[in-house]
Amino acid sequence: MRFMIIVKSNDEFEAETTPAPDEAVMAEMVRFHEELARAGVLLDGSGLQPSRKGWRVHHGPAGRRIVDGPFAEAKELIAGYTLIQVRSRDEALEWSRRFPNPVGPGREAIVEVRQLYEMDDFSPSEPLEDFKRLDAQLKNH
Repeated sequence: MRFMIIVKSNDEFEAETTPAPDEAVMAEMVRFHEELARAGVLLDGSGLQPSRKGWRVHHGPAGRRIVDGPFAEAKELIAGYTLIQVRSRDEALEWSRRFPNPVGPGREAIVEVRQLYEMDDFSPSEPLEDFKRLDAQLKNH
């Protein structure tokens, strides 16, 4: 089972002009991710640059349109993620309980956890088989 631990953004992260995180927070994040790696459950993890450096693709009846950032409501944005693979929801819950506060001790922060879909979650279909072939190709590279 794969889970994504999502660090929700905030006004401070969105205002960042240079990547200069608090060294104590960064050290705690490194220790936690090293622990995940030692346990063999870490798949990936990274911080995301502020939304002003990104864009969204809006789909509608008139087609697609690109909207450049920044985006309002920082609390609805993602600042970073950690992707883990574990045996159960309970194991994911235990790891997420230990996830460091991304803004520092005693400060308000939100970390959301979501399970990823696996190929076996879907009913058999030709497009699903195409995705499975693509997934196998990616794993072989």
